[in-house]
Amino acid sequence: MLGVNGMTGRAIAAALVDAGHQVVGTGRSAERFPAVLRERGVEYLRSDRDDPAQVRAALGPGADVVVDVVAYTAAHARSVVAASSGLGSVVVVSSKAVYVDALGRHSNSDDPPDFGGPVSEDNPVLAPDVTGNYASREGYGRNKVAVEEVYRSAGVPVSVLRPSRVHGPGAAAPRETWVLDRVLAGQRVFRLPHAADAGNHPTAAVHLARLAVLCTERPAHRVLNSADPGTPTAGDVVRAVAAAAGVEVDVVDDPGGEPSPWSSWPPFFLDTSAAEALGYRPVGTHAGTVVTSVRDLLARRRASS
Repeated sequence: MLGVNGMTGRAIAAALVDAGHQVVGTGRSAERFPAVLRERGVEYLRSDRDDPAQVRAALGPGADVVVDVVAYTAAHARSVVAASSGLGSVVVVSSKAVYVDALGRHSNSDDPPDFGGPVSEDNPVLAPDVTGNYASREGYGRNKVAVEEVYRSAGVPVSVLRPSRVHGPGAAAPRETWVLDRVLAGQRVFRLPHAADAGNHPTAAVHLARLAVLCTERPAHRVLNSADPGTPTAGDVVRAVAAAAGVEVDVVDDPGGEPSPWSSWPPFFLDTSAAEALGYRPVGTHAGTVVTSVRDLLARRRASS
């Protein structure tokens, strides 16, 4: 498994082990390797994702499945495809940032996209960018499209997973802090524009992990969205994060209010019916799964104080 040190990799590796799979995980820093994975028996290999030679060495003679959590460029994907003769199948984490609306707008464009409803996997995507310049608003989604295209050219089954606004323990830049900072400062009323309708679909890392396990055990060429059940609005998310911290808040729909990280308008929700048709079932609701994210953030604050 490529990339186990971060939030998403940690969740997927743990889910694979819990499902009975033997997992070898890579990362750049052994110091960041989560203790919870070591305790579960995950073997760790230091490997720089940007070094094709190190990726080849990590893959060795091959693997039943390669789960790639840290593929951001076409070159990243090529370094795995080059070793595809020894691989059984691939599961790669992409992003909903690949989707484009009828006017060419996407999740990182200056003008927000309008899809007219939840987005399914057959929605058009951006043109690929093979330059590797992914660390920009315009380049991120295009480079993810390039990743998908390179992987789909491999001679093995490839499952492409497209999550949205992933949350979970170990997040490097958790969006939930937007709510926690205000709640811990005493705020109890949140005024949000389009509070009852705006939304940017959250995806619990445990939901993405469960889907990754399913694809690992049923290899095939496919593209699947991954998101929390339903369509949690900005107001729903803010209330859920506050509740996970033990605080009840009021959310007021105010056109002049401060947008939250989930206040996208028009809303950007994902259609997850394709995953459900495959047999995927969510762990719980957004409100239920975000509790672990909030507990992790509160624990980090106590540890640093």
